[in-house]
Amino acid sequence: MTGFLTLLTKEILRFWKVAFQTIAAPVLTALLYLLIFAHVMAESNAAFRGVAYDQFLIPGLAMMSMLQNAFANTSSSLIQSKITGNIIFILLPPLTHWDYYFAYVIAATARALAVGLGVFLVGVLVAHVPVAHPWAILAFALLGSGLLAALGLIAGLWAEKFDQLAAFQNFIVMPLTFLAGVFYSIQSLPPVWQAVSRCNPFFYLIDGFRYGFFGQSDVAISLSLSVTVLSFLCLSAVTLYLIKSGYKLRH
Repeated sequence: MTGFLTLLTKEILRFWKVAFQTIAAPVLTALLYLLIFAHVMAESNAAFRGVAYDQFLIPGLAMMSMLQNAFANTSSSLIQSKITGNIIFILLPPLTHWDYYFAYVIAATARALAVGLGVFLVGVLVAHVPVAHPWAILAFALLGSGLLAALGLIAGLWAEKFDQLAAFQNFIVMPLTFLAGVFYSIQSLPPVWQAVSRCNPFFYLIDGFRYGFFGQSDVAISLSLSVTVLSFLCLSAVTLYLIKSGYKLRH
């Protein structure tokens, strides 16, 4: 376990040493979104009965921040190691593909949870947010962070330059998170766009996460949980295969 724990510690310290950039900055960004949208949409009716728009917005912003930061943690760490050449010091120790996977994913999840907690704590200063089902909040927070951490590993393995990684984030991760119902309920969309939204796995993460706070959701919680677990398992399987095969690491 020494190698695994060393790699895990290295990945945690990597973002913790610059916590102002990796944790405080995303929390500030989410706060700005909250203040702007809550002010502009103050008179808007939220999708859920008895829930104000600013209350509706806070869980969505927290999950969006967690997803983006989990992805950024694994992808940036891997691409930096590949470009600077110090990836060799990670590959030389006798670590299994499971060790690599869990070290990167756990560290990314720790960062995502820290950001999500920060967004929530700042958000409750603006509006009161109830907690209806703590198990759902924790489950979707962990699954969502793990899912995007695995996706970040895939992106980091595939990318050979920073601009390739930026393209992956700008054209895949960002649209999927912004169009997953962070700022609105899909019930307010035309039927065609509702169908499109249901094809977005990030939507189920945010909807299930909101269910944990309000006890209400756009789709059945069992469906959200099933889609999330299946997506996490599939991406994890792909990530483990790529790491084990040494895809763009040893070739």
